[in-house]
Amino acid sequence: MSEEPDNEKVDTETKVEKLSIDRTSDFRFHAAYLVYSDAWDKASSADVKTQLNQIITSLSKDEIDAETFYRQISQYRGQGNQDHYSYGGKMRIETTRKKDWRKREAKSARESRHRR
Repeated sequence: MSEEPDNEKVDTETKVEKLSIDRTSDFRFHAAYLVYSDAWDKASSADVKTQLNQIITSLSKDEIDAETFYRQISQYRGQGNQDHYSYGGKMRIETTRKKDWRKREAKSARESRHRR
């Protein structure tokens, strides 16, 4: 009888680590790094994470500008935020007036006090 090799799963997917090259003193790079970090955390594929690492590395080495960075990373960003609506490439943020917000918060606080 010949011995068969174990049928254990071999981890063929290499571990991709998040880059920590944030420059907090450079506002534009810091904002781009936050976008990269958010997209990296939401990514599930090692290939996507590798692509994101390449994009942020290119930006940190000044091989690409910020506009190119955002254009390349846009396909990996989550579109789940309901407060933002896209109009032909531009983003629109829906807001409320301060008076309306205060009225809504006061009503919510009143209702929560009386539910106890």
